[in-house]
Amino acid sequence: MSEYIPVSGVVACHICPRRYYFERSEEHPESPRYTVCKQVSTHLGELLEAEEIWREVLCVLPDASEETRELLDECVGACRETAWQRPVQADLAVESDTLGIRGRVDKIFEDGTFAVARSSTAPKAGIYGTDRLRVACYVACLKETLGRPIAGGYVEYVASGVCRYVEPQPRDRREMIKAIRAAKRVVAGELPPRPLRAPCEGCPHLERCTAGPRRLSDLF
Repeated sequence: MSEYIPVSGVVACHICPRRYYFERSEEHPESPRYTVCKQVSTHLGELLEAEEIWREVLCVLPDASEETRELLDECVGACRETAWQRPVQADLAVESDTLGIRGRVDKIFEDGTFAVARSSTAPKAGIYGTDRLRVACYVACLKETLGRPIAGGYVEYVASGVCRYVEPQPRDRREMIKAIRAAKRVVAGELPPRPLRAPCEGCPHLERCTAGPRRLSDLF
């Protein structure tokens, strides 16, 4: 079996395969925002004690700032307004030999569904396209890892205190397959063409990405 693609890599290639090419071998430190949301998520479904969760955050991130503590309090306040399921297992490693991808699911529930914790605020309705893709990847991985069909999963937007369920549709699975193929080409050493509508604003690789003339073939 060739190298497995992490689910995060599939999502990254969906956004911009060229950026994934530049960043694949780099270390990516965990953001304080993710640390907070992830730790709050581990307590959902039980009494939320901000001081206890803060002590855990400081164990993970000893230099956490006052702004990080403020975010924690905001997350706890938002999440207290919602009823949450308690998982039967957390941080389950899953993979799909068929697709060549692997990842770690944040929560598995008794009814066979799962949840992914996110640090972004919730959209006004539904879930973000990248999160639909993420859920599609985990559905495929869980089907093979657990040996039973999984229809869909939840996305926990912890900062908003919102949990939304989604079942991947054919378009989501097509996007997943396209992103996996792009990621595999990157892993094989291929520099992908720059997308015509690449999200270049704020990208740290913009200068070297756009250096030199573009090939005519990049336009098609």
